[in-house]
This record gives sequence, C-alpha cells and structure tokens, in this order.
Amino acid sequence: MGIQERKERERGRRRQQIMIAAKKVFYTKGFAKVKMEDIAKEAELSPGTLYLYFKSKDELCASLSLRILQYLNIRLRHVSAEKGLDGQQKLEALKDAIIDVYEFDPLILINLLRLQSSEILKNLSPQLLADIKELFNSSLGAMSDIFNEEINKGVLIDKKPEVLADLLWALFSGIVLWGENKKIMGNNKDYLKQALKTAFEVFFLGIKRENRI
Repeated sequence: MGIQERKERERGRRRQQIMIAAKKVFYTKGFAKVKMEDIAKEAELSPGTLYLYFKSKDELCASLSLRILQYLNIRLRHVSAEKGLDGQQKLEALKDAIIDVYEFDPLILINLLRLQSSEILKNLSPQLLADIKELFNSSLGAMSDIFNEEINKGVLIDKKPEVLADLLWALFSGIVLWGENKKIMGNNKDYLKQALKTAFEVFFLGIKRENRI
C-alpha cells in the first residue's frame, strides 16, 4: 500500500469517526443545540480537526443525510422494479417503503427535510450538493416510474407522474415536520406513523381512476 493510499484510508476513517460522534450527539442534545465543539469532544478530536473535514455543522449534517437518501433510493428502486404486483399492491409497497425510510433514522430524516427547505443547501460544497441532488432526483424518478406504470395500466388518473411524485414527497415531508413541531409544542403523543398511513391512503384514493366521475 502506497503512502497516498494510506493517507486516504486514514482520512476516510477519521471522517467516519466524526460522523458517528456527530450522530450520537445529535440524538442526545438535538440538532439545534449541538455545537461543533460538542462533536469534537465526543470524537476525542480538536475542533480545528473537525473543520478540516467539514466546514460547518450544516455540512456535517448534510453528509449524514446521504446515507438515508441512499436507503430511500434503494427502497424505491426496489419497488419500481418489482414485478407481478397489481395496482393496489404496488401502491401499498410504495407507501411501506417511504414509511420504512422514516423508521430507518427519524432524526437524520427530519434534519434532511429541514435542510431541503432552507438556504443551507446553497452553502454546501459543490460535490456534496451534487451528491444530494443526484440521490434525491433518482428517488423522485423512481416514484415517477411507479406512478407512470400504474397510469399506463389505467389504474391511476392521467396526470404527469413527476407531479404525483412531487405531491407525495411534499405530503410526506409536511407530515413528518408537523409531527416534530407538535412535540416541541408539548404534544408528546406519537401519531406520526398512523398519520402517514392515513394521508397516503387518502392520496392514493384520490388519484385512482376508479374513483373519478
């Protein structure tokens, strides 16, 4: 192994060390209250070392979001490629995949949803922003493919599948963020999963061709 390769491996290990520490601190304190110094302490590194790998807390959080975007993309692509399902089963599989992504890592997903609706994206490094855009667009593309398939079968109304994908993601994002806001306002009852299931059922019911007059 050459010197350059060893340096790259060490840099990768250190970066992973920082991300593991950050995730632990985010779960303990909440994203808003965490400072880079807290993450440095958990990682047993100097704050200056963290800034060699991530220029800000926002960039560190965005980097953590890549993992959940990868998982989202894999789940949706799997549903899109699945054969032998009727229209109802396909939509059920789509619903289950999206809810599964929420359960995979709620905290990081919530921060991702907040990130996508803020100015922070503009301040990320070009490569990180490109990676996020690629994964997100690929996931929306997979949803569009699912809707397009069911439109062509006559199961769903004839609307642009890209629009339906955008609407479904907006519905999902809004409910997850609203559920988090309810916790902040003192309502600790967790109805989120049930709310997501109900919202998806109503949405799918509204776009089925059989329900149109």
